[in-house]
Amino acid sequence: QVQLVESGGGLVQAGGSLRLSCAASGINSRFYAMGWYRQAPGKQRELVAKSTLSGTTDYLDSVKGRFTISRDNAKNTVYLKMNNLKPEDTAVYSCNAVWGYYDYWGQGTQVTVSS
Repeated sequence: QVQLVESGGGLVQAGGSLRLSCAASGINSRFYAMGWYRQAPGKQRELVAKSTLSGTTDYLDSVKGRFTISRDNAKNTVYLKMNNLKPEDTAVYSCNAVWGYYDYWGQGTQVTVSS
């Protein structure tokens, strides 16, 4: 059974930092393209950061320079370090793993940034 379990969300003041974790089980995440998505109330889900199999990363323009996606293959875990958080970063953040037509999602973790 494949599971992606996110953790690390919470309430933080504007300008603060959080590190989200996505622990994978049932798959070897090193063979998957991994991404972090977010969805705010009343808005569509958007891709925040992705890490491809070739090692490249890409970010939503509004988070470039503030967020960093990384992998720890030994722990089968993907991270999203978020610095200088802004109220508009408030959303449910979800982890995604894709390989071919295999597409898995975590349940999400809430991030709330107060002004």
